[in-house]
Amino acid sequence: MPHQTRAILTGHTRGLGAALAECLLAQGADVLAISRKRNDALAARYPGRLHEIELDLADLTKLTDWLSGETLSGFVSGAARVLLVNNAGMLAPVGGLADQEPNAIARAVSVNVAAPLMLAAAVVQASAQATDTRIVHISSGAARNAYPGWSIYCATKAALDHHARAVALDGHRGLRIGSVAPGVVDTDMQAEIRGTELERFPMRERFDALKRDGQLATPAQSARKVVDYLLSDAFGDTPTADIRDLK
Repeated sequence: MPHQTRAILTGHTRGLGAALAECLLAQGADVLAISRKRNDALAARYPGRLHEIELDLADLTKLTDWLSGETLSGFVSGAARVLLVNNAGMLAPVGGLADQEPNAIARAVSVNVAAPLMLAAAVVQASAQATDTRIVHISSGAARNAYPGWSIYCATKAALDHHARAVALDGHRGLRIGSVAPGVVDTDMQAEIRGTELERFPMRERFDALKRDGQLATPAQSARKVVDYLLSDAFGDTPTADIRDLK
């Protein structure tokens, strides 16, 4: 990893996000992490290199205010390589249209779509002097395959995929972007899926079986594959990818 690599990461306190943060820090990148809470254990292991911002990405007014400040530009100043990992996301609301509350839909679209797209634009503008800027959206197989009960999750993840496709066509010099599905990872979101009533998510038994049969990847395994791909020469050659399909 080049000297003076700076990474911005969302949702770093648990699951895949915590593993991504650890992986980036272990490879020598300084990390600016944005989440509703702090990761004290990780901060203790990497003093002075993990910079945490407590911010609810569903609050777009507060995110806009933060982006208008100087924290982001100050963090990436002088960096040769700037990475943005849009990892934060949420599954709810689950169920048919009749079960979806408008405020839950608004929160999901804010966290899963608006915040990543806002951060992508802000990072590119702030890192104009960097020679290598890379943006990875953490997508999902649900972006590419429809699931009953997951209309909001499927639609928001598909939005990230299409954002990457369109940005890639812009031909921005020095920018690589990809929307990457990390596989089925053993995280709190998987536990949330298995705790959903069958009436709301008829395909739950498939996910029950993945857990029961030991088919879930650990967060550390998936994070390593995502970071290795993000840092590889192949990243950005195609705007969407699935970690399970990469060599």
